[in-house]
Amino acid sequence: MQTVNRVKADLDERLCSRQVAPVIRFFFHRLIFQAVPTLLVLTLLSFMLVRLAPGSPFATEKELSPQTLETLNKAYGLDQPIPVQYVRYLGGLLRGDLGPSLKKPGFTVRELIASALPVSLELGFFALLYALIVGLSLGILAAIRPNGWGDHLAMSLALLGICIPGFVLGPLMALGLGLKLEWLPVMGWDSAADRILPVISLGSIYAAYIARLARGGMLEELSKDYIRTARAKGLSETRVILGHALRGGIQPVVSFLGPAAAGLLTGAFVVEVIFFIPGMGRIIVPAAQNRDQFLVLGCVLLFGGLMVLFNTLVDVMLAWLNPRIRLHKDAA
Repeated sequence: MQTVNRVKADLDERLCSRQVAPVIRFFFHRLIFQAVPTLLVLTLLSFMLVRLAPGSPFATEKELSPQTLETLNKAYGLDQPIPVQYVRYLGGLLRGDLGPSLKKPGFTVRELIASALPVSLELGFFALLYALIVGLSLGILAAIRPNGWGDHLAMSLALLGICIPGFVLGPLMALGLGLKLEWLPVMGWDSAADRILPVISLGSIYAAYIARLARGGMLEELSKDYIRTARAKGLSETRVILGHALRGGIQPVVSFLGPAAAGLLTGAFVVEVIFFIPGMGRIIVPAAQNRDQFLVLGCVLLFGGLMVLFNTLVDVMLAWLNPRIRLHKDAA
């Protein structure tokens, strides 16, 4: 008996390694041949657009003398030809140096981002978690009994969520739940209560999209033959849905996570301004207005890198969920 168990354990280990190894190769293939070139192109385009924009980053209400402007440009290396500036900036990136802030002397771009990025990531994480919990719950409940009252109610709520964007929902909830009823705080990022309104404002529209995608995916999966076979064998409805249908039914939702993450991070800028949250939105908006070139570049590259990484992880997750994806030959 011990020999049989040992053989079974060895077979399970080999099967697990055969399933994991292609996924790892798929991840690194996407990372090397897609993520890195994308980031290089993003770096070049962002640098050129920022440097070719009209105006000076040192422009103030009081006009500076030509000698002062020349000194400032030389101090920050802005007097060099643009190709030379790009090569120097790229070399700094490889060393982890994002450059200094032109509008906040004494601070580097890395220091400013490090102080604000955790707040934006926390807001985006909780908003995505809220969207997944609410959206998947509504979508699965709607798919269990299609065309019933639960289906109509869930899809009506989803349609309402799509029609009301975050920059409208946020002020409405702040006015009603915060200022009128005084149930929740409307500004700051100190306590758990401070996170409720911003998370709902940012995540509601994505919860609505996820609900509709989950409903469609689950309806398609529940109509397949293997689901009918599982029910004929006497499996409980909970096990059929959560143990069998859910893995295939959430594939449209997983595909949507890439664009959703991009929308959550960029939409967080508006929500952070509305609720006075000390995140990236409080940095990148003034930086763009004041032409703080290195800070704008650092923020763009940071979010571009996060999006590339997240989309790569989404592709890997889809490959793991769908065994029909050939990880070896179709990795491109």
